[in-house]
Amino acid sequence: MLFGLGIALIFAGILITLIAVILLFVSSVREKGKVKGGGAIIIGPFPMIFGTDKESIKTVLWLSITLTTLLIIVTVIFYLVSK
Repeated sequence: MLFGLGIALIFAGILITLIAVILLFVSSVREKGKVKGGGAIIIGPFPMIFGTDKESIKTVLWLSITLTTLLIIVTVIFYLVSK
């Protein structure tokens, strides 16, 4: 059951990514504007952040810090429960 759920989540993620790319393409054809964006690659507890402007980088920084903190908390909880 968990295997099927994992496969379904992978396909849902791929589908959401494809829909986002299509919507981005459609909106860029209609409107001329400046695109801003950023991202983070989290390897272990260390985030590597990149972006096109300071606001995007600041937003991604806060999101990656939150995600890293949540990951550490969940790891500690799982460790304590499995002990």
